[in-house]
Amino acid sequence: MQANFLIHLGEEAHVPIISFFATSPSLSYLRSPYFFRATLNDSSQVQPITTIVQAFGWKEVVPIYTENEYGEGLIPFLTDTFQENKIRVLYKSTIRPLASDEEIVAELYKLMTMQTRVFIVHMTRSLSTRLFTKANDIGMMSEGYVWIITDGITNSLNFFDPSTIINSMQGVIGVKPHVPKSKELEDFTSRWKNRSHQEKTSSDLNVFGLWAYDATTALAMAVEKVGALNFSISNIAKNSTTDFESVGVSQNGIDLRQALSSAPRFRGLSGDFSFVDGQIQSSAFEIVNVIGNVPKRIGFWTPKQGIVRELKFDAVNTTSRTNLKAITWPGETTHFPNGRNVPTNGKVLRVGVLERHFQSDFVRVERDLITNKPSFSGYCIDVFKAVMEALPYSVLYDFFPFDKGAYDALLRELSHGNFDVVVGDITIRENRSHAVDFTIPYTESGVMMIVPFKDNKNYNSAWVFLKPLTWDLWVTSACFFVFIGFLVWILERQINEDFNGNPLQQVSTSIWFSFSTMVFSHKEKVVSNLARFVVIIWCFVVLILTQSYTASLSSMLTVHRLEPSITDVQQLIKKGHPVGYPNASFVGDILKGMEFSESQLKGYHTVYGDLNAAFSNKSIVAAFDEIPYLKPFIGRHCSNYTMVPPTYKTGGFGFAFRKSSPLVRDVSTAILHVIEEGNMLKIEKKWLLSDSCPDSSNTMSSSNLSVNSFKGLFVIVGVAASFALIIFMAMLAYEHKSFLMHLDLKVLWRKYILKHEDTVTATGIDTHQDQASPPSSPLSIAPSPPTQHSPTRSTVSDDTDETFTHFKGELAESHNPRHREIIIYITNENS
Repeated sequence: MQANFLIHLGEEAHVPIISFFATSPSLSYLRSPYFFRATLNDSSQVQPITTIVQAFGWKEVVPIYTENEYGEGLIPFLTDTFQENKIRVLYKSTIRPLASDEEIVAELYKLMTMQTRVFIVHMTRSLSTRLFTKANDIGMMSEGYVWIITDGITNSLNFFDPSTIINSMQGVIGVKPHVPKSKELEDFTSRWKNRSHQEKTSSDLNVFGLWAYDATTALAMAVEKVGALNFSISNIAKNSTTDFESVGVSQNGIDLRQALSSAPRFRGLSGDFSFVDGQIQSSAFEIVNVIGNVPKRIGFWTPKQGIVRELKFDAVNTTSRTNLKAITWPGETTHFPNGRNVPTNGKVLRVGVLERHFQSDFVRVERDLITNKPSFSGYCIDVFKAVMEALPYSVLYDFFPFDKGAYDALLRELSHGNFDVVVGDITIRENRSHAVDFTIPYTESGVMMIVPFKDNKNYNSAWVFLKPLTWDLWVTSACFFVFIGFLVWILERQINEDFNGNPLQQVSTSIWFSFSTMVFSHKEKVVSNLARFVVIIWCFVVLILTQSYTASLSSMLTVHRLEPSITDVQQLIKKGHPVGYPNASFVGDILKGMEFSESQLKGYHTVYGDLNAAFSNKSIVAAFDEIPYLKPFIGRHCSNYTMVPPTYKTGGFGFAFRKSSPLVRDVSTAILHVIEEGNMLKIEKKWLLSDSCPDSSNTMSSSNLSVNSFKGLFVIVGVAASFALIIFMAMLAYEHKSFLMHLDLKVLWRKYILKHEDTVTATGIDTHQDQASPPSSPLSIAPSPPTQHSPTRSTVSDDTDETFTHFKGELAESHNPRHREIIIYITNENS
């Protein structure tokens, strides 16, 4: 943060700013040409740490860092590199720079409950000392754990209290920039120790001091290159010593910056030193293992060679752990940990569940009839379990039912420490009387109005097809049909002056032609151009009428059936209609704030029967409740009720923790994770949403039509068909009245019997045609002597094409009732 300020100051004054401790990668994005980083960028150690994790096959890690710009600068680069190499960052643990010991212990207990055992520590020296001390106290420096420290801590180990290193940091692995040995470094270190001993100051010297010495050398070389410097500052505003914008401009700053940027590479105490794009470069890192009170080097890492035991130019790039020397891990073991373990420690959370007097889809508490042991299920319970599984660490918890009161009593128990967390249909809202913390909501928040659909009886009547058009439109349309038909008849007579026929019949034909246009089945020929023009315009009008009729009828049979009975809340308030709301809920306070009177408000206990009963007996016309409660109610009665906006925002359902619980933030993050992965929707479909309407068999669906909707049309068609049939039968009877007057039913019956017997006789003859029939056979046919009705021969002229001959026959009775004589008269058609 100090470097950030100084960089801006150097930008304004055109003065180079050289820093040998500003390692945060975020400072590089300032892109100031006057900023020179005489130290390594923290992002340069990301690849060495990643290679170490890969070499041992660890798939999950947890970074622990300081919650400030220094700690947060490295994490984005580390996380991205891990993801590229398929290493999962299971959790990011942050600790405040001024965190108390209790906060550090609470965070470490949280890490202890995780399955992963690989931790990467990136923080300041003072905070890391406290962290490792507390980790050792609670048993996290034992066998199975892996601790990797970044170079900021590794380079400062010589400043640590030796007792802290020996007691709390044994087995830790670290990385730091490699400083090659040289005669100049040995001489300088010796002189430094002698001078420190003489002055009785600290003789510790680390790589940051070496970089500072080399940066000073580079600056001296740049000054020599520029020559004599003019230290004057121009454009200084008078009486303005604190104004940032009034900083003067250096006369030689630009030349000095250019000299530093172009300074040649030289051999310094830290190795080869030069500024490339305003910062130094490192070619190798050392991998160390804390054993005793000093770090022991176990290998190297280079960009080209990877992990190697010794720096050699012919080494092959590798990530194998076999290239490292023997490592002593935490717990003084030489067997490297697998990085995972089933957590056995950790506090068991006491989860309070409100056991209401009714069993809802949100929380169900059922007790065993023999042991009286409770079992828990429901929407809120499944959500809590899914969130706990989404945490980056495992949490042990037990459910405990609570039935001593309602919402406020349960939160009171929470604030008193009887529970660690409260689960159930608990709405997040301001709570001044209890010291609790809520997570983010896991349900849709808000209060909405629910009303029944409009009464559909009018749309189920037999005459619903008449409703799209009003009676005046029906009458007007019929009159125009008659008028257009009469007009077409007039126009047709003007062009056909020799028009013959019955005028009344001609007018009726024209009117029929006009009505037939309603279904576009007119086929009469129109000759007059004026009549054609009228018919074209009239067909266009009929098209509009029929399409409008179809659309209106469709709307009545479908859309209108889904319209809510009430859409305006102000209408309820003005007319004083009774509305329902859940008892013992803050919804009543919201309605009172909306200026509903006390007499209008009707309370109900639950939506699982009371609400539907209130609507059924007309005691309320609308109800207000929270959206999570209304969704399952709509799912059960989806064809009867609907929710109507607007939505009055509320907190939604959440989990309540004790004040300052370290789990609140992590649980809120886990809730977002469950929502994003779609698991929340699956749980909601399981408990709150219904795939089909249970009462659809009793209530007509909005997309289905019944016979009653068109019974009127069927009646009209049936009456018209019956009337036409009656008229046809009457006309037929009138035409054959002489025949019907002389009709003898006995003769018809006798002819039917005779026809039946002749059929049987013919069948018998055909069957026995090869045998001689005895003369007494009742089925034999004897020739009959001529009678007075002897047949007359028909004569047909040769010059005529008449080939059809009328046959008239009658039955002559013989004395034998079993014998019948067929007499056929053949006469010419014209005779």
